[in-house]
Amino acid sequence: MKIMVITSSPNIEGLTESCATAAEKGIERGNSEAIMVRLNDLNILKCEACDEGWGICLEGKCKLEDDFEVVHKAMGAVDGFVVVTPVYFHEMSESAKTFFDRLRRCEANYFTPEKINKIQNKPFICVAAATGGGTLPCLTSMERLFFHLNKMDHKNITSFDYIGVTQRNKDYMLDAIEELL
Repeated sequence: MKIMVITSSPNIEGLTESCATAAEKGIERGNSEAIMVRLNDLNILKCEACDEGWGICLEGKCKLEDDFEVVHKAMGAVDGFVVVTPVYFHEMSESAKTFFDRLRRCEANYFTPEKINKIQNKPFICVAAATGGGTLPCLTSMERLFFHLNKMDHKNITSFDYIGVTQRNKDYMLDAIEELL
């Protein structure tokens, strides 16, 4: 089994990275392979909403040429996801929003139901890592995102958990993330 861990923090020594490391340890301890993706290390451009909002993204591709397509293709080859973002202004990081805005367009096949997307029916765990507050609004935003990515159908949403981690609870929440996987 392969699990993709997607992180989106510029700080490689912070709380978000600690959460990703805990996820990686748990995945590997469970005899699965962790595929680590650090969005801040990649060149991912913002969505241009081309062709009046629906360009070739309706075909599951993006016209922009950057690292997005590499990650998007790799998402089809894994069995589940752990998404870890720092909380900025009660939201996901800018790099996470940029990536997931594009993913939402390429995966939300509302108009072509016969087309199967790369993440449909795959489980995911969302982790919001905050040095202060804001984990609940961030996790709510992530829940909405995956709701749309799963074709807006409550029956097909295969979320596994939404986890808020702060400086105050990190000691036991890092253990919980590792144990969860």
